[in-house]
Amino acid sequence: MKAFVFPGQGSQFPGMGYDLYKSNEKVKSLFNEADDILGFTLSNVMFNGSEEELKQTKITQPAIFLHSIAELIVLQETHSPNAVAGHSLGEFSSLVANNTISFEDGLKLVFLRAKAMQKSCENSNGTMAAILGLDDKIIKETCESFDGNVTAANFNCPGQVVISGELNAVKMICEKFNEIGARRSILLPVGGAFHSNLMNDAKSELKEAIHKTKFNNPTCPIYQNFTAQKTTSIDIIKENLINQLTAPVLWTQTINNMVNDGYLDYIEVGPGKVLQGLIKKVNREVSTESALG
Repeated sequence: MKAFVFPGQGSQFPGMGYDLYKSNEKVKSLFNEADDILGFTLSNVMFNGSEEELKQTKITQPAIFLHSIAELIVLQETHSPNAVAGHSLGEFSSLVANNTISFEDGLKLVFLRAKAMQKSCENSNGTMAAILGLDDKIIKETCESFDGNVTAANFNCPGQVVISGELNAVKMICEKFNEIGARRSILLPVGGAFHSNLMNDAKSELKEAIHKTKFNNPTCPIYQNFTAQKTTSIDIIKENLINQLTAPVLWTQTINNMVNDGYLDYIEVGPGKVLQGLIKKVNREVSTESALG
């Protein structure tokens, strides 16, 4: 069975989406619609903006979402998914792919989420770090017993876990991970502590918006970050989407569950090939490809 997977923040690049915009009238219409919905020319930032401009959370998230849905439009002419999943932000793209939310509502939620997260970043002194070469369980238990505000935030693949929290706590625990055998502990160039309790203010804003948004019955199951389990329940989808903002992204667990359920073909829909690499590290037997080659 085939699954569509959608990337999250970090997959952006200058010029993203321009070739699609120039070559496909449906995509061009989508970009124009997005500019109208947002009230500014996101397309211009994507096509002509610098790497620094694209790194702003309030730009990055809607840009990746828009690029992903543009690819989805083209892909859907020949393929349809049996299940969907997305990494963090990518979960919103996946909910458009299985018709749970409309493109317009998805973009509005993503933009609100991005602005709320950026505000939380500015109001706290947080960061993230990638811990390489340690067992997931060791990282999780070390964070839980550490005297400081830090948590395991992204279980990306075996041997790669991202931690999140207050800046000094993250720096200190990185030293501890190096002492107990991590191959590397790398501070990430991000604006804040995503998927930690430092995003609580953003979570409150997102919760209110999600409960005001129309959700439809999905056309196929979604495997969500918060539980790593599949669901088609609108109520569960909403709660998982809200909880995701301050909870770990269980990507390794998600892919393992999907493989166990018979999903062996994965199409990454969106900029970059990050998820294909992660999926192959979780299970080398599955097939992965990009939406548009």
